[in-house]
Amino acid sequence: EGAIYPYFYSCKVIWTLFITILGYTSCLPVGDDSVCTAEEIAKYSIVFVGKWSQAAFPKQYPLYRPPAQWSSLLGVTHSSDYNMWKKDEYVSNGVRDFAEKGEAWTLMKEIEAAGEKIQSVHGIFSAPAISSGTGQTFTELEAHSRHSLVSFIVRIVPSPDWFVGVDSLNLCEGDHWKEQETVDLFPYDAGTDSGFTFSSPNFATIPQDTVTEITCSSPSHPANSFYYPKLKSLPPIARVTIVKLKRNQLGLPGSQPNLTAVGNEIDDSVSETPLDCEISLWSSWGLCRGTCGKIGTKTRTRYVRLQPANNGTPCPNLDEETECEPDNCV
Repeated sequence: EGAIYPYFYSCKVIWTLFITILGYTSCLPVGDDSVCTAEEIAKYSIVFVGKWSQAAFPKQYPLYRPPAQWSSLLGVTHSSDYNMWKKDEYVSNGVRDFAEKGEAWTLMKEIEAAGEKIQSVHGIFSAPAISSGTGQTFTELEAHSRHSLVSFIVRIVPSPDWFVGVDSLNLCEGDHWKEQETVDLFPYDAGTDSGFTFSSPNFATIPQDTVTEITCSSPSHPANSFYYPKLKSLPPIARVTIVKLKRNQLGLPGSQPNLTAVGNEIDDSVSETPLDCEISLWSSWGLCRGTCGKIGTKTRTRYVRLQPANNGTPCPNLDEETECEPDNCV
């Protein structure tokens, strides 16, 4: 009996240890996409709608050389092991090239490398550019149960390094794929160029900064093209709607999704942002003009830096006159 007891005791210790490990394993955190138990493949249409109008964003709105427009849309379906871009983190060289110049080559190579090395990317998708600030473009994408996250980027043209997009939007909910997802989009700064305005010359940010959201009060500089201190928040500059395709819609080349369902609210929700007049400081007073021995007058002027729009505060008088004694009288 003395020989059996140690064996029984050691088995009991091993079994307890095994149960403890199992319990610990069940408590380990898992990525959002790893719990997707939906059918393996799902296909979606993705519709990107630009809402960058002169009424909604009147300040320094680019009308020419070049006018307001959107680059092509570049996106991926992926797992949680990959991020195309992330707020408060540094962008890759590929995202920098895309955000600053609209060049996709380096970013495509980075996505390809991530897919090969850590198998974190399922597919790449793209949609054509939009030649104005308002308009829409669309394409289709395929998600996988182990790659249920969607990320994409669209460059704001013209701009220093500004873009819109989504980071790791999950299309899967447990045992089923979402039927539709709509997201309002706001401008982001890639942190690689220090320009304040849409048409700023290229001026690299050294050292590089992280991705930050541009708001109506940040950067808090009057020169900022999105600076609207009287607003609580910027109106959405774009919107994306992702709709799951039914089986009978699959495999139809060039089939445009029903944009009525996803675009109706866009047409009747044109927001107008009031823009107050902005004027320069006064010039110095001019020469005092008049007849010697009598009261003369002198004037000073200022000019309009920014014309008002959408019932914003109108411009005040640009000239001011005051009395004076004429100079250099003989």
